[in-house]
Amino acid sequence: MAKENNIVHQYFKKEMPDGKILLRVNPILFKGTEIWVSAAGTEMRNLDFDADIFEDLKVDGFAEVNPMEFNLYLSGLIE
Repeated sequence: MAKENNIVHQYFKKEMPDGKILLRVNPILFKGTEIWVSAAGTEMRNLDFDADIFEDLKVDGFAEVNPMEFNLYLSGLIE
């Protein structure tokens, strides 16, 4: 089993009228972190997924993106 710090995460984003969702997915352990960004502020939560996560994200309109924006929000450099 791969160690958590040796896994290359995948990043996704979905823009909506009232905000955006940024998502980091661990493609081995099927765990992730979601950041919801809206005019009211930023919320973060940890999630567990199943093996169908990538198909589900595609159907739900998420686009695969680079990790920069996600990590800026995660580190608190932008709000």
